[in-house]
Amino acid sequence: MAVSIRLSRGGSKKRPYYRIVVADSRSPRDGNFIEKVGTYNPLLAKDDANRVTLKADRIQHWLGVGAQPTDRVARFLDAAGLRERAARNNPNKGKPGEKALERIEEQEKKAAEAAEAAAAAEAAAAEAAAAPAEEAPAAEEPAAEAPAEEAAEG
Repeated sequence: MAVSIRLSRGGSKKRPYYRIVVADSRSPRDGNFIEKVGTYNPLLAKDDANRVTLKADRIQHWLGVGAQPTDRVARFLDAAGLRERAARNNPNKGKPGEKALERIEEQEKKAAEAAEAAAAAEAAAAEAAAAPAEEAPAAEEPAAEAPAEEAAEG
């Protein structure tokens, strides 16, 4: 018989309250259990002493017999100093999935195309602005010379 130390839910809807119990791993979550070894009230503040209560001697007994705590209960036991919990490391957890990577690539392509279009538009605008500026002074210079010549003749 595989024995586990786990949470059993009580309380009402939207008001959870958990018992920390020792139970056969095959029994239902809220079904029969062997022994109640603590409580957990998630509605209380994290620094409240009554948020997690544990019977340390009974938990040590069941751990010695071979009971396996669930991940959440193992966190409680580690915080209470009853059992060391190995830190898990999942380097892939924060990485985006395949679909997200595809969307990111599409956004990068669109951004690159938009940047190229904007650069092309700026270049075209700069050329258009530079071309009339060069022609305008050239057109004014002959006009300025003509009245000067007429004034010299007269």
